[in-house]
Amino acid sequence: MADGGQAESEQDIERKIQEVRQRFKEEYVQDSSDKYDSRDVEKLQKDVALVEGYLAWRLFVVEDALKMIDESFQWRREFGLNDLTESSVPKWMFETGAVYLHGYDKEGNKLFWFKVKLHIKDAKTIQEKKKYVAFWLERYAKREPGMPLTVVFDMTESGLSNIDMDFVKYIINCFKVYYPKFLSKMIMYEMPWIMNAAWKIVKTWLGPEAISKLKFVTKSDVQTFIGPECLPPHMGGTDAFKYSYPPLTDDDFQTPMSENGPIASEDETESKDGEMESKEILDSSFSSEPQALRPRKVNFTEDGLRPEEGDRMDTASRTKAARKPLTTFKGSLLNISPAEELCFGSKETEKKCLIILNNVTKNQVAFKVRTTAPEKYRVKPSNTSCEPGAFVDIIVSLHGGFQSSPQDRFLVMAAEMENNAGTSSPELAQFWKDVPKSKVMEHRLRCHVLESSPIPSPMTDSPLASGTSKHQDLQTMLLRVMASTSRLEQRLDRCLWIQKVLTLLVSFLMAFSFCTLYLVYTGGSPSGPGPAPDSAPGPAPPAS
Repeated sequence: MADGGQAESEQDIERKIQEVRQRFKEEYVQDSSDKYDSRDVEKLQKDVALVEGYLAWRLFVVEDALKMIDESFQWRREFGLNDLTESSVPKWMFETGAVYLHGYDKEGNKLFWFKVKLHIKDAKTIQEKKKYVAFWLERYAKREPGMPLTVVFDMTESGLSNIDMDFVKYIINCFKVYYPKFLSKMIMYEMPWIMNAAWKIVKTWLGPEAISKLKFVTKSDVQTFIGPECLPPHMGGTDAFKYSYPPLTDDDFQTPMSENGPIASEDETESKDGEMESKEILDSSFSSEPQALRPRKVNFTEDGLRPEEGDRMDTASRTKAARKPLTTFKGSLLNISPAEELCFGSKETEKKCLIILNNVTKNQVAFKVRTTAPEKYRVKPSNTSCEPGAFVDIIVSLHGGFQSSPQDRFLVMAAEMENNAGTSSPELAQFWKDVPKSKVMEHRLRCHVLESSPIPSPMTDSPLASGTSKHQDLQTMLLRVMASTSRLEQRLDRCLWIQKVLTLLVSFLMAFSFCTLYLVYTGGSPSGPGPAPDSAPGPAPPAS
């Protein structure tokens, strides 16, 4: 276990992943295979990120990771996580609005809200509440694998009757054991002083990693972690979102702009009803959060399936300036590069990214791209199809004066088409209306903002400017050295003065000590000659 605190090389990580898989299969599965869901065991053997997550959360100590996997898999089977659906949870649980996903923190992590005042301790419903929390966590884990959550306990208007220690311990175990590396922060908002004793007990359940992630905040400092656009008004924010159920709505994915601006959808051209429907929020399935309706117009961008030769040359020239992906997500219908995130920066060369799709099926695959920030991005093409085995390059670019944000997301949707399916814009639109949701592959990409570096001045390119700059740097350095030397001299003078004072005090104390010792030694008589004492009168002489 000594290696737990040391940095792990890629070879060590790979070796320990293989060791975990082999030992779990031999020591845990063979003897008691009925303890786990076979789908979880199979995923452990195939998903490298899953095993690495358990190892990293246990500091790469294989024995601890195995115990964590054992406990986690038993819990997953007990709650039936692989088969848990919205219908598995009582409807009244969703209607309370006590737990839901909505918004992002400043680091781009999803917010998992717990409205503490809406929770009442009840032993009869505790199991259903646990399943309710598991539903949200599992739903999000499938939609954004590997992305952490920020848990927000909103304790506004809450009291002791709202604290259920068993339920709190269960929530902690969800992040401590069941979902490794899933917790970004745990924010405790406006915790009443009367609950201090309860939370001292809770801290003992948290591991050292989780304790460091615990943040106690008030209205004055909550915006340190969460921006005002994602905070409700009672927390000092501007988010007008109000939870409602049904339906179980998700993030507001909308069709992005094409290269020449938004193009009207087939719904808009067919009837006025389509125009009214485009003002509603799209019920896509991104992160399982309820969203408020916003009067934003939604359009499906229809790009040509087979662009003209001029468009091909234009696309080829544009892909040269776009940031090339380095990772690949291997899906059932499409391989998507990059696998997880698009990187944007403030430089002109950092405002374009390339998404590469590869059809891995034997049929045509229709796809479309949506985003949570359609006003920021242009996507070309955003809605077309891909031939069997073919590759499609999608250019995603920032336009105007907009900057990318970690809260921005992209959704790639794909569905396999029949051989005789049409590929024109109206036919594709009809195809998306008719295709069952169960046959649609979805993959989400988040945005990563690159750190900006200072832009050098054009004058720095000339030798004269370079020499002047070096001279100024040297002069600045000498001035700093001189100032530092002056401060040291002042400190030295002060130290010498203190030394002199201390020397005098020590000399005085030593003299006083010697005098005191001498007086004690001589019995208190003063030293040196002095007048003899008067002699006592003798007896009177006898009378004659």
